[in-house]
Amino acid sequence: MEFPPYFLFFVPGLGQLIKGHFFKALCIWIAFAVTGAMHIIGTGTILWLIIWVWQLYDAYNA
Repeated sequence: MEFPPYFLFFVPGLGQLIKGHFFKALCIWIAFAVTGAMHIIGTGTILWLIIWVWQLYDAYNA
């Protein structure tokens, strides 16, 4: 059983960080910060969801 996908529900990018993909984890944190800021002006919800699903898939299959 793989543990990183379960960690992603709490901290996005943590699965990549645990697997040693530091650059991917950093990119995910930056993407979540940008889309989080976009939530303030009312956009970014769909993009945030796409990034969240992708990073979950990537941590499980990487």
